[in-house]
Parts: sequence; C-alpha cells; structure tokens
Amino acid sequence: MFANENRAYRKSLASHGLLYLGLAEHEIVVVNLSITGLLALLKVNPSLAGIKDIFRALQVSPLVDFYLPDMNLAGEAEVVRAESVDAGFQIAVEFRNLSYDVDNLLYSRRAYRKNISAAGHIVFNDTDYAFNTENVSIDGIMIRMLGRIAVEEGTVASFDFHQLGVEGEAKVVWVEYDEISTLMGLQYLHLRRGEIVGVPKFTQPILKLA
Repeated sequence: MFANENRAYRKSLASHGLLYLGLAEHEIVVVNLSITGLLALLKVNPSLAGIKDIFRALQVSPLVDFYLPDMNLAGEAEVVRAESVDAGFQIAVEFRNLSYDVDNLLYSRRAYRKNISAAGHIVFNDTDYAFNTENVSIDGIMIRMLGRIAVEEGTVASFDFHQLGVEGEAKVVWVEYDEISTLMGLQYLHLRRGEIVGVPKFTQPILKLA
C-alpha cells in the first residue's frame, strides 16, 4: 500500500504557461504538477518536422526554461520524457531552478532573467576587468567582479560575453558591494556582434484558455 510513498504528490489541473525549447517559446497546457516537476502538453501540436527539431534540441541539452503565470512561477527544468500521445505532444520535466513571484519580477525587470554563470570582460576607465555573470536576459546582464570596483550608475562600458558570442556596450544601472566583490546590473545599449539567443523573453501576457 506504500508503493508510491516516495513519489511526489501530483495535482491535476488545466493551467497554462510557456516552455522555451529549441530557441522558441511554446505555449503549454499543464496536465499535472508536483513539487518536483510537471507534465504538460504543447498547446499547438507540432508537425513531424517540428517534433524532429524538438528532439534535436533535447539531444543538445535537456534543460528548458518555463513560465507559469497562474502560479507566479518560472525557472529552469530538465526534460525527462517527451513523446507524442493521442492528446498531442507531451513533455515531462523535473524542476532544477525556481523563481517565485515572477509576475512582479517581470514587471520590474521587463524580461525574464536566466541563471547563467560564465566568464566575460568589461572595460572601465581603460582598465579591463574579468567578471562572472549571475543571470542574463534579453535586456541586460547581472555580473560579479572580485574586489571593490568604483563605478557610477549611468557609466557606459564595452563588454564581451563569449558563452553567448556577444559583445557591445552597456550602461551601468545599479551597483552593490559586499566584503569581497562588486555586483552590478547592466543594460545593453547596442551589440556589435551576435545577438541574445538561448534566453527566453517571457514578457508577453498569455491569454487564458477557454
């Protein structure tokens, strides 16, 4: 009788959201949800070519981003199953990183921020500084640098971020310090090379299902 005691309780519901997979945002209908993951159907059943594209994307990486506006929830998840069923194309994911109260965050930040930790360089006053990203959006990045870097808000600086193949200029929006590092929010002004790919927007409201 206790065979399923280790499985997380799953609540059936008909909520909706977005799943970022294969460099595209897909509308989803959530079939059921637990504290560890969710099962969803793509709202638009993909074509055979679209299904092949999905599986190619999952071969590159099983990690996807999701946004559930009804629950003010977004984050990163790992796809553990993807298959065609009678009802459409079904995807099961396990949560990896979660953000709560997302609607307020999206309103204040204008775009979803994806947790990415990678190295880059930025130039202030003709001095090159190494940084690691804390998160990335289509509008800007949050970076951390070792030491106390004296920079004023509004300063414009050149930067490069090799993981996304991007370089350009950004404006310092805010600066914070702790005992060993400087945390900084940057807004892109223009990009000289590349574009922001692999990061979802998650900014448009989703119409509720009838």
